[in-house]
Amino acid sequence: MAKKSWIARNKRKQSTVDKFADLRRKLKEEKDYVGLSMLPRDASPTRLVNRCEVTGRRRAFLRRFRLSRITFREYASAGLLPGVTKSSW
Repeated sequence: MAKKSWIARNKRKQSTVDKFADLRRKLKEEKDYVGLSMLPRDASPTRLVNRCEVTGRRRAFLRRFRLSRITFREYASAGLLPGVTKSSW
């Protein structure tokens, strides 16, 4: 499991991105790059990290399910993910 501080930091970044989204869009349309550079760094959506919803792990993240590969495998084996079946051939 990821450290609680990392998960909290990512949530804080998400709230900052949401807060400045309209202003960023407006500044980009006006091509006001000086105004964009004056916004906080964390207002940029590229600073967000995809994290597993259950464990907070950032590596081996599956976007479609918003889970890490480890959690995905556990949930799929337990039958908790609808439409996901273990393949065999």
